Amino acid sequence: MPSVLIVDDEEAIRQLIRNTLEQAGYQVQEAANGKQGLSQYRESPADLVIMDILMPDQDGLESILTLRREFPNAKIMAITGGSDMIGILNFLDVARMLGARRTLQKPFEMQQLLDAVQAEIAG
Repeated sequence: MPSVLIVDDEEAIRQLIRNTLEQAGYQVQEAANGKQGLSQYRESPADLVIMDILMPDQDGLESILTLRREFPNAKIMAITGGSDMIGILNFLDVARMLGARRTLQKPFEMQQLLDAVQAEIAG
């Protein structure tokens, strides 16, 4: 059974994604911030990490960078509801440059998420 680690500070978002993925047959772990997510991944690497960008303690960009450095083959999908810009780039562009293979802007349809998860795990 493929495994997914959801790293998002919003419990309601984690629960919605978790329920959707579990119904589709995925094993799901959760973390409320980047530090927890990295710790969980180190203990039990998932087939895919869904990483929120804007979080307290350790944000998603820093977490993606650390994951890539420690686990170059980790599959990462970045999500965010923030539309803030870093210079002329938005957070999802920066996440891609740091190693996220896919990105989704919140709010997104659960079918979009499932399609992206399926494509990442298969690829």
